[in-house]
Order: sequence, then structure tokens, then C-alpha cells
Amino acid sequence: MVIVGGGIVGSAVAYFLTADAGFRGSIAILERDTAYREGSTARSAGGLRQQFSTPENIAMSQVTLAMIRSLKAQFGLDADVAFREQGYLILASAGGEALLAQNVALQRSLGADIAALGVAELSARFPWLSAGGVAAGALGQSGEGWFDPVSLAWLFRKAAVARGASVVHDEVIGIDVGERVAGVVLERGGRLACGSLVNAAGPWAGEVAGLAGVRLPVVARKRYVYVLDCREPPQALRKAPLTVDPGGVWFRPEGGVFICGKSPDESAEPGIGDLDAIDYTFFEEEVWPSLAARVPAFERIKVVNAWAGYYDYNTLDQNAVIGPHLAIPNLYFAAGFSGHGAQQAAAAGRAIAELLVDGAYRTIDLTRFGYARIAANAALRERNVI
Repeated sequence: MVIVGGGIVGSAVAYFLTADAGFRGSIAILERDTAYREGSTARSAGGLRQQFSTPENIAMSQVTLAMIRSLKAQFGLDADVAFREQGYLILASAGGEALLAQNVALQRSLGADIAALGVAELSARFPWLSAGGVAAGALGQSGEGWFDPVSLAWLFRKAAVARGASVVHDEVIGIDVGERVAGVVLERGGRLACGSLVNAAGPWAGEVAGLAGVRLPVVARKRYVYVLDCREPPQALRKAPLTVDPGGVWFRPEGGVFICGKSPDESAEPGIGDLDAIDYTFFEEEVWPSLAARVPAFERIKVVNAWAGYYDYNTLDQNAVIGPHLAIPNLYFAAGFSGHGAQQAAAAGRAIAELLVDGAYRTIDLTRFGYARIAANAALRERNVI
């Protein structure tokens, strides 16, 4: 078994496979970044929410929530991923109010602790908020917030290695494939034979699939996170949930500062290549005006730092691709999470393990996330992408 990608998704696959007594065989995790600094896991904001419009996404985030709440039982006393359960607050304009209500009804039906709030209640509960242009909000009262994905990935990987998995720091440059995948060719020389291949290569999963002659509409999309110093913010603002403006700008407190960002319009996607190249004009023109209008305390802020990372963006529908290829039965996908990989990795890893050991899903049925929709070009859209 070869897993391409040693971030949180690939590490979760290895963790659940090595935990399953029914799995037989060796496991190699292939990761080209020896320091794990450039991948999406290390640069993720680490959000965990149940406010999705797709039932599978809600259920997958609930798996991570349950795991975080039982980390010490699973990994020992030193297991800590710094979960801050401060919630998500998603705001809607009049045009988005009906969709927000539909989403909240679905989320609540699946056990999520989400409250629908009108403008008066929003103003009362969040006095730092300017409600102009807002018709309603949805607040995760429990089970939402943010955590450290690097720590959770490390726990997955450490446990998998302790159970016999190996980590190979190399890059796949070729895949030997006929009716089945036979092995992978490595950049530093040599070849790894494999009984199965799991493509968990994140933003580069489309390129890895291409080495096997397979189309996977997953590409790298660059996203910026800006770090803000706010002069004398109200104390309540330091305890704010991760707040999403109707226009897509988001922010949250982070220690003594705040972080924020926004996904650009499709026509304005930045180029990829240099993660150290930060577009501060994007903040000034697309992010700050919305922040200042929504939170008066943000009228006087200073950008003190920033970083960039990549989404493994599924251009078809912004939902993950999980499961086997239709014609190559031992080629599996766990990619295309489109910004949700950190919070969905545990469920994805467990799902792949179930397919490999039992040939079917035992817990969450993720059939709709399978490759069949990619082959048919039939989108399954998530309507609550941040």
C-alpha cells in the first residue's frame, strides 16, 4: 500500500488502516516535503464547522469533532490540538436568508447545535457587530471552532508509524498502471510496488492522477490569511466566533491578534508558485472595507503578518473526491476537499480504510463523493464554501 501525500489526509488514511486488524500488508506514506512546512495542512487556518449544505460534509466534520473530544483516550495524555470551541457565525443578506434557513434546518436535523438568529438577537449577542445589510445569522453554539491541524496530522502519522507504517520522503514522478496500479516511480530513483495506491496529494492530486492517465479536476488555488493588530478591541470581540460576512470575508480572534481572509472571485484567482508572495492590495481592496463596515473596531487596524497556502480545489463542485477509480480498482482518491481537508481528514481516512478492508462503507456512506460523478461531470455542489 502506497499513500501519496503525508499531510493530514494521507496520515489519517494510514492511521485508520493500521488500526484495523483486518488490513494485511505494508504501508508507505510518500511525502516530498521533509519539514511538512509547505503543504496545505501546515498553512491551514484549522476551522471546524458543521455549517454545510451537504449532509456528508456535516457528518464528516462531526467525526473530527468526536475525535478531538476523545483525543487523550485515543492518543495518550500528550494529545492536544488546541481546539478553541468558539463557534462559527455565518451572516446572510436578504438575498441569502432563505438558503441560510434551509442549511440550518438540515444541520439541526443531523444533530448540529446551530442557532438561527435575527438581526435584533445578533446585535444583542454581539455588540461589536454592525448589522447593516444583514438579514439573519447562523451560530454554532457548540461543536464548532478551530484547532491545530499540524498537531492532529502528527498524531495520526506517529500512531501509524508506531504500528508499522513507514514514511518515505520522495516524490512520485511516474505510475506503472495497466488494469491495476502496479507501482510508483520515485524522483530520487527506484520504484515502490503497491497493492493499492491512495492519492491524497492535496493540491497536486490532479497532477498525480495524471501520471496514471486519469483525469481528476483538482488544482492548487492560492489563499491568503492576514494577521491583524487591532487597537483596543472590545473584550467581547476577543471571544468572537469565526465570523463570515455575507460577501465572503471572514475573521476570527487568534491570541492577541486577529486573522482574516476571503476567497477571490473565480476571475481573480492569484497565480500559484511562490507562497511567500503575498498580495496586500487584495486585503486593502477586497477584505478591509468589509471588515471595517462589519466591525467598527476594525476601522483602525494594522496588518502585522500574513501567509499563503493552497486549497486542493475541486473545480467541478468544491466537494471531496473519495473512493476508487471506476476502471482502475486499486487506485483510490482522497482529495479535492477545497479548503475543508483539515476538518474532514479523519472521516476520509476512516472511509478509505473501510473500502480497502471491507470493500464498502461501514459508517458514513460517502458514495456520492465517489469518482462516478467526476466521470459523468455531474456536480454535487456544496453551497456553503468559505
